Amino acid sequence: MIRFRLQELMSEMQFKEGRRITLLEVAEKTGINRMTLSRMINRKGYSTVTDNIDKLCMFFSCDVGEVMEIVRE
Repeated sequence: MIRFRLQELMSEMQFKEGRRITLLEVAEKTGINRMTLSRMINRKGYSTVTDNIDKLCMFFSCDVGEVMEIVRE
């Protein structure tokens, strides 16, 4: 199963920038619906389009492997 690491990425960005990062901010800056981001964080096995993954990689300045990971069940 794929698990999205959005909370971890947001925490890392908060630490680096010394300010709070909200889902609303991520949604506004990426163009991804806030509910979609929430589902990516909270719903086990949630699936999304590659365009969203690309937008998250651009926002967090990271690679695909940092946005999501494989979890062996």
